[in-house]
Amino acid sequence: MFKTIKDFDVKNKRVLVRCDFNIPLDEKENITDDFRIKQTIPTIQYLLHNKAKVILMSHLAGNRHLDVIWKRVKKYLKTKTEEIVFLDNLRLDQREKENSDEFAKELASLGDIYINDAFGVCHRKHASVVGIPKYLPSGAGFLLEKEIKVLSKVLKNPEHPLVAIIGGVKVESKVKVIEQFLEKADYVLIGGKIAYNVNLASSNLYLPVDYKNNLDIGPKTIETFSKIIRKAKMIVWAGPVGKFENPLYEKGTKQIAEEISKNNKAFKIAGGGDTIFALTKFGLRDKFDHISTGGGAMLQFLSGEELPGLEALNYYA
Repeated sequence: MFKTIKDFDVKNKRVLVRCDFNIPLDEKENITDDFRIKQTIPTIQYLLHNKAKVILMSHLAGNRHLDVIWKRVKKYLKTKTEEIVFLDNLRLDQREKENSDEFAKELASLGDIYINDAFGVCHRKHASVVGIPKYLPSGAGFLLEKEIKVLSKVLKNPEHPLVAIIGGVKVESKVKVIEQFLEKADYVLIGGKIAYNVNLASSNLYLPVDYKNNLDIGPKTIETFSKIIRKAKMIVWAGPVGKFENPLYEKGTKQIAEEISKNNKAFKIAGGGDTIFALTKFGLRDKFDHISTGGGAMLQFLSGEELPGLEALNYYA
């Protein structure tokens, strides 16, 4: 098991905190959902309360700066922010995704302690995730610790019938996970763009049988999926089943979300940025037992694969 933030004396120490603030922005760079920011605030507040010098770092999709993100972080902190340093988008430096040892050393030189509170990127072999722990005493923040505790219960002692619902557009990161879930789950339901690329056959695998302009699952699929969801004692959902951002193609994702929400006998988990955004849009986020800040990381962990970010913290030692 890894060390956690409370295992360190952080007073007057420079603490590097890896956050996952890759959140959705609209075309005017306005934040549309700050769920991930809110989830890491307790870790930052704890460090400030215990007189640490905090250095926050994150990534953001695209070649964008993090100014709007850090402004929102400051809004939520109830203490002064003079003791915080905000780094810019880590992925503006190509060495981050290359897992450059040189870049990891440069980042590590800024701190005395490293805290990973970015569960959503723990499946990535990036410099700020797996490189820095080689050079600094390292541990998990409150969010990462919570994610692992909840998801470990699902992994080690799932209730059955277990239903996994996997959708979205990131095909390459989910096909292998689907294969592994076919061995663990009683039902695996596939929607979204990835359904076009699943060339698997299994008695517990369910693919859409009708599509609406190839952008949403149709009524027959919704009916089949809903019947299965009603049987479940545990549900894991990662990825919308259609282009829900467009009202013309939101019906499938909305009805699946509503059906899951109505199943009061099931332990319900959802994860991934688009899934969270959908639940927020439909006002159903509080109907789930756990909302994970990770999509790919959540699926990889629940499928039993080791996550590089956790290995770097000696979680599996």
